Amino acid sequence: MNTEVLITDFTNPTLLFFILGIIAHVIKSDLEIPENSFKFISLYLLFSIGFKGGQELQHSEIDGQMMGALFMGILISAMIPLYTFFILKRKLAISDAGAIAASYGSVSAVTFVAAVSFLEIQGLNYDGYMVAVMAFMEFPAIIVGVLLIRKFDHQEVNGSIKKLVHHAFSNGSVLLLMGSLFIGIIADSKQAEDIKPFTTDIFKGFLALFLLEMGITTARRFSGFMKNGPFLLLFALLVPIFNGCVVALLAKYLLNDIGNQFILTILAASASYIAVPAAMRLAAPKADPGIYIPMALGVTFPLNITLGMPLYFAILCN
Repeated sequence: MNTEVLITDFTNPTLLFFILGIIAHVIKSDLEIPENSFKFISLYLLFSIGFKGGQELQHSEIDGQMMGALFMGILISAMIPLYTFFILKRKLAISDAGAIAASYGSVSAVTFVAAVSFLEIQGLNYDGYMVAVMAFMEFPAIIVGVLLIRKFDHQEVNGSIKKLVHHAFSNGSVLLLMGSLFIGIIADSKQAEDIKPFTTDIFKGFLALFLLEMGITTARRFSGFMKNGPFLLLFALLVPIFNGCVVALLAKYLLNDIGNQFILTILAASASYIAVPAAMRLAAPKADPGIYIPMALGVTFPLNITLGMPLYFAILCN
């Protein structure tokens, strides 16, 4: 692994604020970001990512690379729950296995944001259509996870597949992301420049505050998750690394640009703790969010933004 890349990642101000959040919880500080402010920051990050991606798409041609990235992203999102579910159901209830499998097949928009920041530090770009890839990777895993629960536990699943698909698309984070993407595509480029200070210039500052609160939340939930034993901890550590390394090796041959390769890799390695929990509350109410949310947020998220990203980048560079 490139030592310079690792050092650069660990000295990234946004990551350091995440660590500060963890420290704040450990020393029992009263530091916190008000809930309403945190929600605003979350919405801002999704808006900014979507709008900037739409502006990039406006100037992009629909070609084999774009369609290949979309197809590969959807396929990855559908395949990961298929193999992880059968690993998990040996130790867990069907509903919990399905919810965790869906979480690891779906993606984390926050990890995507951190990956974009990582690429900027490396002086690399990515194509705007990768935002669309991220948006379309949200829902296949949810559908597959629910189908698996339905197949193995007929009494557990609530609602029709049509309702679940509707819920996946109408989820606030997905709707804002895809809506901003579409607006970015149709918006006049000259007029879009007027809001560039808001969409771009202050982005990293808001990201730092967001990760500060995420650090506090991660530390708060991690202790409860550890009560479930080493199996889930190992799963939350090893499965993302496996997914990321496999996709990194494949992406090198399927996509031309290293920035796009890296984004697809980190999406495959990430786990959802926003869209999936919202969907599972509707579809599988018996699934315990005290298990699958801390796994994604307390273990996999910090793993990816500390060790994962430098590892995947090193694989892509070799």
